[in-house]
Amino acid sequence: MFISAKAPAKTVPMVMDNLRLAEAAWTALEARPVAHLLYISSDAIYADDAHPVTEASYAAPSTTHGMMHAARELMFGNLKTPVAMLRPTLIYGLGDPHNGYGPNRFRREAEAGGPIRIFGEGEERRDHVAVEDVAELAALILLHGSRGALNAVTGVSTSFHDIARTLGRLYDVGVESLPRSGPPPHLTHRHFDISACHKAFPGFRFTPLAEGLRHLREGTRPAWRDWPDAR
Repeated sequence: MFISAKAPAKTVPMVMDNLRLAEAAWTALEARPVAHLLYISSDAIYADDAHPVTEASYAAPSTTHGMMHAARELMFGNLKTPVAMLRPTLIYGLGDPHNGYGPNRFRREAEAGGPIRIFGEGEERRDHVAVEDVAELAALILLHGSRGALNAVTGVSTSFHDIARTLGRLYDVGVESLPRSGPPPHLTHRHFDISACHKAFPGFRFTPLAEGLRHLREGTRPAWRDWPDAR
């Protein structure tokens, strides 16, 4: 499994560093192919106007981070090795290192006593996936030697306003609306069709966001499911 990256890749130098990381792995795998490779990519490779997003949606990234992942997917896709691409959306969970806008930052603000701060009305609707679900999908892909692309998304998009309010109630803190310094973000809403995930792994179920937020509050993790085919 290849996941090494400087992320998010917000600058051209960071993109080039990440491409060199991938080049080193590509060179080794080209010289000595392995039985199977899983690359952890991102839903940032898709065009902003894809609606709903599926695994067949065009790769037309509008950010340097998405461009980096699209390029690395192309690199690994040209190997002799069978390759699977797992494309997570916004990931949340305990131990998050990025503190990105959304559940991870909101939790830290709430634990500090609040308020939780949202931009504007927090009306943007995005999909959020628990890190444990991404790990479990990765394990299933590796166990089955799956090939091709799969989005690690729940299929349910929720506004940042609603996420902040939910965590506010869990921590008993307020939510503060901050004025935007510029126009709304380039990607205001994103919705996914998760039919491919249901077809690939019929028994897999994503952690509902409300349950995942409760685990954040309690400092616990969703239970790892016991897969019969893992034995």
